[in-house]
Amino acid sequence: MLRTVRVSVAIICFSLISLLFLDFTGTLHVWFGWLAKIQFLPALLALNVGVILSLLLLTLLFGRIYCSVICPLGVFQDIIAWFGKRGKKLPYTYSRALSWLRYGILIVFIIAVLAGVGSFVALLAPYSSYGRIISNLFAPLYQLGNNMFAYLAERAESYAFYEVDVWVKSLSTFIIALITFGVLVLLAWRNGRTYCNTICPVGTFLGIIAKYSLFKPVIDVSKCNSCGLCARHCKAACIDSKKHKIDYSRCVVCLDCLDKCRHGAIKYMRRSAVKDKISSPVVTQDQIDSARRNFLSVSALFAATTVIKAQEKKVDGGLAVIEDKKIPNRVVALTPPGSLSVRNFAKHCTACQLCVSVCPNQVLRPSGSLMTLMQPEMSYERGYCRPECTKCSEVCPAGAIRPISVSEKSSIQIGHAVWIKENCVVLTDGVDCGNCARHCPAGAIQMVASDSESYDSPKIPVVNVERCIGCGACENLCPARPFSAIYVEGHEIHKTV
Repeated sequence: MLRTVRVSVAIICFSLISLLFLDFTGTLHVWFGWLAKIQFLPALLALNVGVILSLLLLTLLFGRIYCSVICPLGVFQDIIAWFGKRGKKLPYTYSRALSWLRYGILIVFIIAVLAGVGSFVALLAPYSSYGRIISNLFAPLYQLGNNMFAYLAERAESYAFYEVDVWVKSLSTFIIALITFGVLVLLAWRNGRTYCNTICPVGTFLGIIAKYSLFKPVIDVSKCNSCGLCARHCKAACIDSKKHKIDYSRCVVCLDCLDKCRHGAIKYMRRSAVKDKISSPVVTQDQIDSARRNFLSVSALFAATTVIKAQEKKVDGGLAVIEDKKIPNRVVALTPPGSLSVRNFAKHCTACQLCVSVCPNQVLRPSGSLMTLMQPEMSYERGYCRPECTKCSEVCPAGAIRPISVSEKSSIQIGHAVWIKENCVVLTDGVDCGNCARHCPAGAIQMVASDSESYDSPKIPVVNVERCIGCGACENLCPARPFSAIYVEGHEIHKTV
C-alpha cells in the first residue's frame, strides 16, 4: 500500500514537471509552476526559506522522500531501472558507500555555489540536469509532433494547433545534455540509483539528514532468514542482508524491499521502534498503523488537463531567400528583465532551461561561454523581447529572474541600442528604411537627416540611450544582413528608465 502511494505521487510529479519543460505556451505554469519552485537547489538559491525548511522537515520525518517522489531526475532513474531489471531475477547487489567520493563532490559543490561558479553548479544539480535533458532532447520531438498535428489540423480547416520552430538553441548544451542522458541511462539500467548515491550533491546532503529520520525501513531479525531478496532488489544498493543493516543515508525510501520480502521481515516504522527491535522482536499493530497514517499524510498531487493556447501563425509572404542573421559581438551579455544584473543572474541561475522552454519569441537560449555555460542568455536573431511578455520571470524557480509586472518590464533597461553606420541599408543601398524607429516600443529612436545642411538627405536613426530599454525590436527587425545595422549592448547592472 505504501509503495503504491509513493509510486503514484511520484508519477504525477514527474509527469507534470516534464510537461512544464515541454509546454511551449506557458499555460501549465499557471497551475503547476510551483512544482519547479519546490525543487531543493532552486529553492535554496531563491532563499525560499519555507520550501527549504519543509523539505528538510520532510526528510527528517520520512527519509529521502524528496529523492523518490519530488526530484524528477530521481524518478527518471527509477523508470530506466524498471526497464533495465526486467528479465533479471535478482538485478542488484549490496555495495559499500563511496563516502570519500560522495562527500568530496558535496564539498566542491558547496564551494562552487558560494563562489558563484554557475557552470559547475548547473552540471551537477539534479533538477537542472533533468531540465536540460527534456529541453534539448525531448522537447524537439514534442514540437515536431505538435507541428504534425498542426499540419493535419490545417488541412481539416482547424487551428487548434499551430506550428513552432524546431532548432538547436545551443550545440554545447545539447552535447552536455546528451552525455548526461547517456551516463544516467547506463548507470540506472545496470545499477539503479548509483548516480543519486554517488554523484548527486543534493542526495548526499539529504542523506546526512536521513540518517536521523523518524520513520525508516527496519529489518526484523527474528523473521529474517537472510535470503537476500531485499538486497538483490534494492536499487540504492544500501541493504546489507548478511548483517541485517540498512544504510539510511543512501536509502531513497522506494519501499521495494517491503514488497519483495516474503516473510514480512522489513517494516516501515518509527525510529524509536528500531531500538525496541534490539531487545524485543515484537512489533505492535499500533506502530504499523501509526507509520502508515503518518506516511499517507503527505499531500498527494492531482493532475489537471490544460488547453494549449492558439496563436496566430507567422508567415513570411516573401519569395526571396533571406540570409540568416549572425549574432553580434556584445561586450556585455544580455540577461532578462528581472535578473537585476549579470552577476546576480549568473550567481542564482541553475541552467534548468525552464525559461528557455517558455520564451515565446525565441530570445532566450543557452550560453556557450565557459563561465556561464548552459545558463540562458538573450539574443535577437529570431525575435525580440516583447514588453508585454513576462513569462521567464514567472517560471524561474531559483530567483535568477525576479517576478515583474508588465509595467515594471517596460521601464527596466537591460541594455541600449548601438547604430552601426557601415551596415545601414539607407547608406549602403540608398533606400529609405526607418524600420528601427517605427517599431521601437519605447520611442527611443528617431530618424534624422544624415546631412544636417540638407533636409532631403537620407534619414538615419539616432538612439536616445536614456529611453532605450534594450528590447531588441530594432535589432531583430533591421533588414541588414548578415549583421544588423543596429544592435543592443548589454548592461552589467540593469537600470530603471
